[in-house]
Parts: sequence; C-alpha cells; structure tokens
Amino acid sequence: MNFSLKNILNLTKDPHLVKKLINQIKGILSGVERSLKIMEFCGGHTHSLLKFGLDEALKPEIEFLHGPGCPVCVLSLERLNLALKIADEKEVIFTTYGDLMRVPNSEGISLLSLRAKGRDIRMISNAMESLNIAKENPEKLVIFFAIGFETTTPQTAFLIERARAEKINNLKVISNHMLTPAVLDFLLSKNGVYMDGIIGPGHVSAVIGARAYEEVAHKFNLPMVISGFEPIDILLAVKLLVEKILKKERGVFIAYERAVTYQGNLKAKELINKVFKVRESFSWRGLGEVPFSGFSIKEEYENWDGEKFFEIPKTEEYSRGCLCGIILQGKAKPKDCKLFGKICTPGTPIGPCMVSSEGACLAYFKYKGPLS
Repeated sequence: MNFSLKNILNLTKDPHLVKKLINQIKGILSGVERSLKIMEFCGGHTHSLLKFGLDEALKPEIEFLHGPGCPVCVLSLERLNLALKIADEKEVIFTTYGDLMRVPNSEGISLLSLRAKGRDIRMISNAMESLNIAKENPEKLVIFFAIGFETTTPQTAFLIERARAEKINNLKVISNHMLTPAVLDFLLSKNGVYMDGIIGPGHVSAVIGARAYEEVAHKFNLPMVISGFEPIDILLAVKLLVEKILKKERGVFIAYERAVTYQGNLKAKELINKVFKVRESFSWRGLGEVPFSGFSIKEEYENWDGEKFFEIPKTEEYSRGCLCGIILQGKAKPKDCKLFGKICTPGTPIGPCMVSSEGACLAYFKYKGPLS
C-alpha cells in the first residue's frame, strides 16, 4: 500500500490499515526486552489514542506517557484566579474560549458559576469576536482572556493589531499563551521524566514548524515525530518513531506533511513576533515556574495589555487530592488518582484534566470508563 497524501486522507480510519500498521510496529519491536516509553505531548493525541484503543493495541511493547499539551489543564491556579477576579467585576464583559469556563479553582468557583450569578461572561470561538463585543459596548471594559499554545497565538496577535488600528481602547487582552519547546526542555532537564521518544503536536507545529524542536531533540538525544490525529496518522508516526529509537537517531521528523513543514507558517510567526515577546518565566500548573515558556504583550501595545490594569493574585497551589499536575508531567495516569471516577467526574470536576476537551482524565473517563 502506498501511503500517499490521497490515501491517508481517504483511509485515515481504515481498520485493515490500522491492523496492518499495529502488526508492523509490534514486529519491529519483537526483539526488544522492555516497553518503550513514548510521550504524546498533545492532549488531542491522548484522546485519539484512547478513543481508537491504540494504547491498548500497542501494549506491552509501548507505554504512552501523557504530556502537558492541554493549555487549559496547565493554566496555573493564580492565572485561573485572575480570570475569576476580573470576571466577577460588575462593569466588565469577560470573554474567553469554552474549555476554560468549567475549570474550578480550589474553592470550586468557575466562570460558569460566576455567570450563573449574573456576571457578563461570554464564551467565544474566535478571538475577533471580542473586538466586535468591544465595539458594540463602548461604555464597557471588555477583557479577552487569551489562552493556548502557539496554535492560537497568531489569532490573539491579529486581534491586538486590529484593536490598535481601529483605536478600540476599551478592549484589553490577558495573554496566557505558552511555548511548547520550552516546557519539553523543562520536563526532560528539570522534572526527571524519562522517555524514549516524543510524538510532537500537529496543530502547534503547523505554526512554529518542526525546526522549533531541533534544539530539544539534540540536547536530550531523542527522536521526535510530528503527527496528525487520525488513527493512521498516529500509527505512521509511531512506526517512524520506533524505527528512529531503535536506530538511535535523534532529531525531529514529520509524519504529518499535509499540515506541517520544517519552517512552519512564516506569516503567523512574523505576526507573533511583532506583537509578543517571550517572558523570562511563566507558571504552569503542576510544573511551577518554567523559564522562557510564555508570551507577554510588547510595550508598544501596552494600551491593550490587560496585565497593566489587573494585579495577578498570589495563590498557593492546592490540589484537594487531585493528581492533574502529576498527570501533566507524564508521571501518573488518571487511574492512579483516588478521586478519578468517584468524586471527580465530568459532571463534578475537581481538576482541569477532567474538564478540558484535551484533558487526559476526561479521555480516560470517556473511553475507558470511571473504573479504568
């Protein structure tokens, strides 16, 4: 079978191809005496692995470690409390993406619960909706609480550019955008996580390109393969990754060529660099302060920088027994958490890993059941 672009697009879920690739991967690993530890960085990959049973099908040859590639899950508690503090102000219209709405803080307060109290909190699907809301409500302060990795950063940059060009001064942006290569470096060098290889994020890499990970791959002598999200995409990526691991080849390789290039989206990166600068440090849930892992708004756009107007509340990390922070490090599985499927469910989430559509706990609950 020729795995051309056309075939992949047409046959990404073909069960015969899935079975064939699984057998090929197992054949390649037949003489290996231990399980290979592979981290899928992206929460979208975690959901696909569990939804289609690929994690079980590739046992015991491969153990998948679930990484911190869920931007809502890794939002620090102090940043979440900042969002709740701003959203609770009566004269503010608060806008953000949907996944953040249900994330509870240590007291169980969420944006949804504040909205139920009458606060003007609006879920948006595109950053530019916040600009339209600001135009329609010139007497109100409109806050866009921007969240996401490099995938959504260009949208926020464009929003800020348009707000400046149109002189929409009642719109402010709180940037919570994070950098994926920096946190991978941190996991490998500071956090004691061992892995044989990495499945790289597809959507993020479409923006920043495979080149962005070269330094990490060579520094830690690891192969990384950028993957798409369908079963065939993931299995092709795993097959290539396994081959590179056994050959002891390091570097970054692309198994998602229909969306990802080595250089990335140059226009998007240019826009990011125009509006944002890299912070010296940024706080991640479960990881603490990670050097050079967040974007802040440049001084020339400070009139639209919400952090100039609101102070970030000092907050102690408090888990209430939730292992979300440990799971995000690849050091535990959802089933290791005593709250999972009992106190913590999609209807009554304790931590963000059970809330976000990319959260590992939600994936386990949804595809393996509460007793997984």
